[in-house]
Amino acid sequence: MPEKKNFVLRLDQGAYKALEKWAADEFRSVNGQIEYILNQALKEQFGPHFQEKFTKNSKDAVRPRSPGDTDPPANQ
Repeated sequence: MPEKKNFVLRLDQGAYKALEKWAADEFRSVNGQIEYILNQALKEQFGPHFQEKFTKNSKDAVRPRSPGDTDPPANQ
């Protein structure tokens, strides 16, 4: 399993309460729900194997997709 990076995330109370309900509805912790949401967004932005692309050397990093892109980035 890849090593996980810890960091602090500050949310306003309304956002936290919404995440808390969403997480409970899907039987996840709030932390697990945030991780799930971020992973889904990253897969949409960079493709299903985004983790492999960003654990290689930085020269292999991929540019994010722009909203108007119809084709995958040239360096994928």
